[in-house]
Amino acid sequence: MGTTEDKLSALHFNVIILIGPQGSGKGTQATILSEALGFFHWDNGGILREIARKDSETGRKVKQLIDSGILLDDETLLEVAEDKLHELDPEQGIIFDGLPRRLSQAYFLLSLLKRQGRGSVATLFIDIPEEEAYKRLQRRAQIEGRADDQPEKVKLRLHQYYVETVPVLDFLKAETYFVDIDGLPPIEQVTRSIYEALGIHKQICTA
Repeated sequence: MGTTEDKLSALHFNVIILIGPQGSGKGTQATILSEALGFFHWDNGGILREIARKDSETGRKVKQLIDSGILLDDETLLEVAEDKLHELDPEQGIIFDGLPRRLSQAYFLLSLLKRQGRGSVATLFIDIPEEEAYKRLQRRAQIEGRADDQPEKVKLRLHQYYVETVPVLDFLKAETYFVDIDGLPPIEQVTRSIYEALGIHKQICTA
């Protein structure tokens, strides 16, 4: 079995950003990729939900925003992100899932990562049509019963994505190694496309 070091030497990136509309499958792909590479999976939604369960001022504020389906304000989110990043081993690779979502977050995050010596960043844009994103989120709501996947909140979150997150793509194209990934095929096929885009498919598939 190949070592993590072998995979990382083939990868050339110490940070991978997965970005795309809600329902694009970036969380699933982030989990698969983080397990294959030994990277820390920065599940932004999971991290925020963990904080929301805490009986603190920040926890209560985050919970209220999550339950209402509204994206966190930059000040709150970036405070959480900076604290969490400082907890991680500087040598630990990171896969971001759900961050950044706004241009201001992208500026801050890449600047902070570079100061930490994590300047080799790849961005994978997993794209699906808006109508497909809505269908997938509706199915997820029926299965998981998440409060933020109710119809009116899904529409709000997708609207926020197209208004606030899409402009981030041009910035990431200019500042990182950027690859478009078709998110419509089955999970396994999307995973293969990601491996090929990062040049790691041989190392992982033969490990």
